[in-house]
Amino acid sequence: MSEPLILTFDVGTQSIRALLVNPQGVILHKAQKIYETPYYSKQPGWAEQRPYFYWDSLCEVSRSLKEQAGSLWQDVIAVTCSTIRDSCLCLDRDNNPLRDVILWLDGRKALDLSPLPVWWELIIKMAGMYEGVALQRRNSAGNWIAQNEKEIWERTDKFVFISTWFNYKFCGNLVDSSASIIGHIPFEPRTRTWMKPSDMRWHIFGIRENKLFDLVEPGTVMGTITHKTAEETGIPPGLPLIATGSDKGCETLGLSCISEEKAALSFGTTATVQLFTRQYLEPLPYMPPYAAVVPGCYNPEIEIFRGYWLLSWFKREFAAKEVVEAQSQGIPAEQLLNRRLCEVKAGCDGLVMQPYFTPGIDMPFAKGAIIGFSDVHTRIHVYRAIIEGINFALMDGLRGMEKRGKLKIKELYAAGGGSQSSEICRITATMFGLPLYRTQTHEVTGIGSSLAAFVAQGVFSSYEEGIKAMVHIQDEFIPNPQEHEIYEALYREVFSKVFDRLSPLYERIGEIIGRG
Repeated sequence: MSEPLILTFDVGTQSIRALLVNPQGVILHKAQKIYETPYYSKQPGWAEQRPYFYWDSLCEVSRSLKEQAGSLWQDVIAVTCSTIRDSCLCLDRDNNPLRDVILWLDGRKALDLSPLPVWWELIIKMAGMYEGVALQRRNSAGNWIAQNEKEIWERTDKFVFISTWFNYKFCGNLVDSSASIIGHIPFEPRTRTWMKPSDMRWHIFGIRENKLFDLVEPGTVMGTITHKTAEETGIPPGLPLIATGSDKGCETLGLSCISEEKAALSFGTTATVQLFTRQYLEPLPYMPPYAAVVPGCYNPEIEIFRGYWLLSWFKREFAAKEVVEAQSQGIPAEQLLNRRLCEVKAGCDGLVMQPYFTPGIDMPFAKGAIIGFSDVHTRIHVYRAIIEGINFALMDGLRGMEKRGKLKIKELYAAGGGSQSSEICRITATMFGLPLYRTQTHEVTGIGSSLAAFVAQGVFSSYEEGIKAMVHIQDEFIPNPQEHEIYEALYREVFSKVFDRLSPLYERIGEIIGRG
């Protein structure tokens, strides 16, 4: 063996990747499959996918990676797998899927739910969280299945995430990492295990205790690769499967964010700002942080649903010219659009976007809005306003967490598709007024997951040692102080006031449209 390697899988919404990673953070080989159809919709707003679609894709990229790796394949010491979050599956007593996966971006709602206990309704109303809790109950896939697919729910022996089922397929054990349990399920991050049945929050999810599965800490060997899986994937049988964390949790680790002075920004379909804390810190009142990959620690997070999806929306609806031109040049249309960002001044000549296209727990009636239009504005103003609007929302979330946790973030680290644009990174650094860093690869989820496995296997004595060896800053973006003043004024005097002013109108729109 020349050096130990980790085989890691990153199962995303749009694609799946298999990576061979060494202890220096170098991705020696990579196999990726972009999904032709990431999900299907039986009804508008729904998002489902066959579970074996994901597993067959994993087997395909694994075999491809083995072919690339040649003799290096024998140097693999462990396997990890990180997946998308809050994507659930019903299993029968033999751990076979009873229905397709309901993905995290599915918009179906459970309606006509049974009333909550009177005493709890009074508590959440007094806390101002009644609508937020009601939204979470409606968004719970378990509640929807129990209500609309009663026969399947009655036959469901275990209600799991896609990560849990993958672990079963790998090693024959239905188990998952505590750092992968993110979704509408009764998990308590303080104890890193299931809530007690007496916990009033059980009423939100509608999942009985006997439908849940075993949990372990990151770094635990969940089992070894079975002979059946070895035949399907080409992975040597008997290799240990190491528990790590969710895609975002591994991403934060892979960006080196295990200090309370760093924040991880993820510019993906959902845009997020995630912190690392050793204290239990709710990012919003009554919203728990996630269990971090580092045992005993937390990842408080603010999500902007439909974050960089908004750029795909813009491209589809308003950028036909760039799409055609990009096709002729053999490059993504976003690359052409990002080049034009510098044509528009900081602040978009007064155009301000509020990017809340999807309601959240603290904004159950939220909708998107753009204000400040005049005859000077162009399509590119709107494109940049979307990027600035997402950043304003992330700034708002970060400052709220800093205030609640008495923290002061000094550095930003960016990942996700949007971070590959240097212009977007420059805008972001300037808006936040903080230096922003990109590391040596955009495959940071794979780096973080592999790092956790190397620590578990004793290659590194600590996460700090692993980060020093595997995470390397490649690009630094320094804020422009003059432009930051413009953004600070727009944030403080305009953006931060928009939602409260428009919220009653959003609620009224819902009431009027709901009549139809």
